[in-house]
Amino acid sequence: MVAQNIYDDESFFAGYSTLPRSVQGLGGAPEWSTLRNLLPSTAERRIVDLGCGFGWFCRWAVENGAASVLGIDLSERMLSRARADTRAGNVVYEQQDLDRLALAPAAFDVAYSALTLHYLTDLSHFLGALAGALVPGGVFVFSVEHPIFTAPTNPAFVAADDGTVVWPLDGYLAEGERVTEWFAPGVIKQHRTIATYVSALIAAAFAIDDLVEWGPTAEQIAAVPDWAAERERPPFLLIRAHRQ
Repeated sequence: MVAQNIYDDESFFAGYSTLPRSVQGLGGAPEWSTLRNLLPSTAERRIVDLGCGFGWFCRWAVENGAASVLGIDLSERMLSRARADTRAGNVVYEQQDLDRLALAPAAFDVAYSALTLHYLTDLSHFLGALAGALVPGGVFVFSVEHPIFTAPTNPAFVAADDGTVVWPLDGYLAEGERVTEWFAPGVIKQHRTIATYVSALIAAAFAIDDLVEWGPTAEQIAAVPDWAAERERPPFLLIRAHRQ
């Protein structure tokens, strides 16, 4: 199956480019500090960023001592921006469909992926290819939209009778395609349960080191009050694993 390349859609790309994480980089992503704490040292490590987008993490990794970084993305618009914004010679960008990921064996020490895997249709192939590309003990840190976020037929907060907001949940165990409108109509994501993510990692010879159902802290909500509703359900699932 050919992956949907929604990030090369002109209206979607224009909308996505306005997000704080697109404008401010890693610091504009509220979950970044937690992801950063899951990462091993990047010093002298060979790193691959899967779904690299504008290249923010790639540049951060070399600024923190990485020996080399390969950034992979399906979107030519994203890669064009990443290349334009990157000066380091030890960062290389490559266009690939991650559902058909192909990497050299034992080529990387650390793999990173932010909010990408929920777009993939063939998670087993992706994880198998990645496991082969990591050295034994190599670390994989990633984030996805939380399955409670991706499951509902209509993913949106609704107002309760008392004025509070709630997140209706249906279809959690009905895995598969979800079609939503986000900056553009017809955005396709793949809903999977937490158990499916964990089981797929184990089947690909990964061991789970940490799992975080991320939500904003009280300090973050004080700084950005609009994030208060995100405490009603975790928006992101963060996992650190290593190749056995």
